[in-house]
Amino acid sequence: MKAKRIKGSAVFYHLLALAVVAVWGVTFVCTKVLIGAGMHPVAIFFIRFVLAYAGIWLYIALSRQKAKLWYGWKEEGIFLFLGVTGGSLYFLTENLALAYTQATNVAFLVCSAPLFTAIFTLIYKRFGKGRFADGLERIHLGWPLIGGTLLALTGMSLVVFDGASLHLSASGDLLAIAAALCWAAYSLFMGQMTREYGTITTTRKVFFYGLLTILPFLGGYRESFSPAILGQTPVWANLLFLGLVASLICFILWNLVMDKLGNVSSTNYVYLNPVFTLLTAMAFLGERMTLLAGIGCAAILAGVIWAGRRG
Repeated sequence: MKAKRIKGSAVFYHLLALAVVAVWGVTFVCTKVLIGAGMHPVAIFFIRFVLAYAGIWLYIALSRQKAKLWYGWKEEGIFLFLGVTGGSLYFLTENLALAYTQATNVAFLVCSAPLFTAIFTLIYKRFGKGRFADGLERIHLGWPLIGGTLLALTGMSLVVFDGASLHLSASGDLLAIAAALCWAAYSLFMGQMTREYGTITTTRKVFFYGLLTILPFLGGYRESFSPAILGQTPVWANLLFLGLVASLICFILWNLVMDKLGNVSSTNYVYLNPVFTLLTAMAFLGERMTLLAGIGCAAILAGVIWAGRRG
């Protein structure tokens, strides 16, 4: 009975990871809409995280939890690192990439995060010491990881490049790769901090330091906060979705998923981002999925499952 409960619990967290990535796949389209409405990528991130940070404090107040503000210089330094890699620098590079290139390009390149996560994990567990190295998921360079990764990347290529004209932008593509590197670095430490300090505390700290470190980039973008832009229904609706659903709720759930499934297995679900981006484009932009794109979606899902089967 105990083994069945553990297995059932793992299935739940896999489904939770799938749900979070589905929401995050939609955010590429939402951000593109906001940029098209005249908002700067820096302003989009700032408003998004302000909403999320206010939301998490509201939750703490309503649940009457105690919120410790300071955990010492060493621990706060780690929280700062997480706030930069999973917050300000990640979203700054991703949002700027969306301003320079197509959303599908960004979705595909950000999906290299699982590869970087696996590489960083192998290196850190080999040469690192201490609680973070010990807390990382144990992975091996076997056929499940290699084959699953290659299959998922093949599926990604089919989904992204099928039937569409590709407009490459060196600046946008490099920024998207930088975002993937940030997320991989974030994944190294987030699981252990969540185990030690809890999901709410760790997420609150990420939001705080993400906001703090984006402040130097805010100057010169006042037009993004004008009533003419923020008063548009598509603008405030997308901002609320990004801030309260995609950031507040999904960050809390994702940090929980990384704690339960491991940093590599959970990050593999990022491969599914473009699938949900494509489905959103079909629903709101009238695009159609070709047979080849459908095969690509199936290949991505199979690759994620295969890559996760590492004893």
